[in-house]
Amino acid sequence: MLGNEDRLSDGKQDESNEPSDWEQPNIRSHPNDEEGEEHERLLDPNFPNEDDIELHELEPGRAVSFDSEAAAKANEEDSPYEEVRAAVRNFDEDLPCNTIRAWTIGLSLTLFGAALNTLFSMRAPSIGIGSLIAQIIAWVAGRAWERFVPDKQITLFGRTCSLNPGPFNIKEQSIIVVMANVSFSVAYATDIILAQLVFYKQNFGILFQLLIVISTQSLGYGIAGIMRKFLVYPASMIWPSTLVSIALINAMYETHHVKDPTIIGGNMSRYRWFGLLTIVSCAYYFIPGYFAQFLSVTAIATWLAPQNAVVNQLFGGNTGLSLIPITFDWTQVAGYIGSPLIVPWHAIANTLLGLVIFFIGSASFLHYTGAWYSQYLPMSDASTYDNTGARYNVSRILTPEFTFDEQAYKSYSPLFISTTFALSYGLSFASITALIAHTFLYYSGNIWAQFQNSTVEKPDIHMKLMRKYKEAPSWWYTSLFLIILALSFFAVLFFPTNLQWWAFLLAVAISFTFSLPIGIVEAVTAQQIGLNVLTEFIYGYIQPGRPLALMLFKTYGYITMSQALKFVSDLKFGHYMKIPPRTMFLAQVVATTVSCFIQVFVLNFAINNIDGICEITQPDRFTCPGSRTFFSASVIWGLIGPARVFSPGQIYSGLLFFFFLGAITPVAIYFAAKRYPRSPVKYLMAPLIFGGASSMPPATPLNYLSWGLVGYVFQYVIKKRHFRWWSRLNYLTSAGLDLGLALGTIIIFLAFTLHDIKPPQWWGNTVVTSTLDYQGKAIQVVLPPGETFGPKSW
Repeated sequence: MLGNEDRLSDGKQDESNEPSDWEQPNIRSHPNDEEGEEHERLLDPNFPNEDDIELHELEPGRAVSFDSEAAAKANEEDSPYEEVRAAVRNFDEDLPCNTIRAWTIGLSLTLFGAALNTLFSMRAPSIGIGSLIAQIIAWVAGRAWERFVPDKQITLFGRTCSLNPGPFNIKEQSIIVVMANVSFSVAYATDIILAQLVFYKQNFGILFQLLIVISTQSLGYGIAGIMRKFLVYPASMIWPSTLVSIALINAMYETHHVKDPTIIGGNMSRYRWFGLLTIVSCAYYFIPGYFAQFLSVTAIATWLAPQNAVVNQLFGGNTGLSLIPITFDWTQVAGYIGSPLIVPWHAIANTLLGLVIFFIGSASFLHYTGAWYSQYLPMSDASTYDNTGARYNVSRILTPEFTFDEQAYKSYSPLFISTTFALSYGLSFASITALIAHTFLYYSGNIWAQFQNSTVEKPDIHMKLMRKYKEAPSWWYTSLFLIILALSFFAVLFFPTNLQWWAFLLAVAISFTFSLPIGIVEAVTAQQIGLNVLTEFIYGYIQPGRPLALMLFKTYGYITMSQALKFVSDLKFGHYMKIPPRTMFLAQVVATTVSCFIQVFVLNFAINNIDGICEITQPDRFTCPGSRTFFSASVIWGLIGPARVFSPGQIYSGLLFFFFLGAITPVAIYFAAKRYPRSPVKYLMAPLIFGGASSMPPATPLNYLSWGLVGYVFQYVIKKRHFRWWSRLNYLTSAGLDLGLALGTIIIFLAFTLHDIKPPQWWGNTVVTSTLDYQGKAIQVVLPPGETFGPKSW
């Protein structure tokens, strides 16, 4: 499988198949190259207008600020996208990356990151430790290795390689970042394990847990291999989420600093700016995160009327609409949604538009007109309720075989959910049909052209530079896909999951079909449309009453696609950093597999050692918010089934209208943009309007509104008025804020939470917990014991 380019390098031999591969590539090897990059995209929202191109023309010598003389000698051709130009070098360097040093540091960080993120995923709010921490640790570890480890030759797997192949370089660091990217994300299948063990009281053993985690995390590799020519190679597929890491890595390896005293921070190196911001962010988080928690959710109206249900519903930041969104906590801004400093403004605006129209405007109207018996329920949360207003007791409608007991259901209660939870399902319906229509209208021509003529596309500078490396063969991806497919079959058929073989194949087919349209949207906007509701809807109708089977169908149907796009995103990162594709493949696969074992171990350790885990009242906030939402969805779609919830005549049947709304909206936008090409209509994206706020619940309007406000300041105002600052420091500012928050969270957890040291008991902390919003009790009508609401029969 391995070519010479992917052997463990000794630092003296190159990683390509032939020595000549390291020579400057022929960047005009195709006749169409002279025509430039892909300027012909229809209504590409990221492609700047002519005025913007002229306004944002990069000053002479800009590339020099990235690195040494190599940058100055680089070809002047660059990406047509200013976001890419601001972060990515337009040249390549001949550096080894497939080294023992990179693998050792990368796998060590894989163990560290996978363990901590699995633990933190069970906290509320759920805080992830991203690859930024891996970058910092890798840089320090790499420099230490370079200095202290002797340069000895060893034999590994029949190959001779060096323990210390010279200076730690930018490509080694990039490989480590790739390992972190694929291993730091917590497997979606861990929610299945938590739902089984904590909520359904099932336990199939460690082998089943390992099989479903490994298979769901790795099945997407085959899809990623196919999607490379559609989602990696074209210049228009930007993948904004990769640019922060790239900007930070480039800042770390700057050797020639060009000062710019005209902007804030311009007199210091970009890496120093990042370091100072990280320290400030880390120190500051102790204030809203521990000493003065009222700064996290500054819902002043709820403090003035802590027991008024309507006030808490409208202004609360936990279970309310947060009509006055005030927070001084980066966790609230970026914790659920990610940093707003990397998402293009047009994507933020589309998301906010959908949020205001549906989750604030429509939710308020529906809730206060009594739709869906809303007066007896919270405005916004992710739980399920019965007709007394209590949490839905799933055990009352389960048979001993963990299937649906219809008679018990009829004697108990129909299922009720909060207003925003119900709307989130309707918007999920709309986002799927909008996605299909949007992709057909805007991208069908380009997709077909790629199928017909992918070998003579007009490449950008980065595609041209990557030609000197041998591509990872498609059969590598196909072989891995078949192996994982076999493991998946064993997991779902050998154990009593109630998932049929044909249903499993249907789930995989759904993932494959939607990977391309969803990938296009994510590559342009950094926002991913989820398939979770679609898979739940389909399986809930074809085989209702099987909650575990539904969770598996949902995971294979949704996460296979999501993982495929994560792998594609990393491939784009490697594309930008000029990493040999075969080395990329190995780094991704090995790190993913190792992380699966670590996550299963940590999950079981937490369940067995943290008291009250996944309970709402868990004192250290290990309430499992994601798993609770996952469990609620399994009840709605798997146990009770959508036919008893959404079909005509049922409580939430009106939400099916959103399928139609989602289908017609892209058509209306498309023709309006053609009719008025210079109007803001051209920036509207129906899939984002409907699906941009898909994290609600458990995310709240406070999270999205604060995220949108910060995004507006940085991605519109600063980018438009202070472009020199934005192009130099925007992505590093995002990285510093994220890393500082992660470090502050870890320190608080290790220093206080683990030792049961409570925050100071003063007004700034106690006022928060005294409100109905915080307690989850902001309900207009609380029934006395013995009374019920809702329909008389169901």
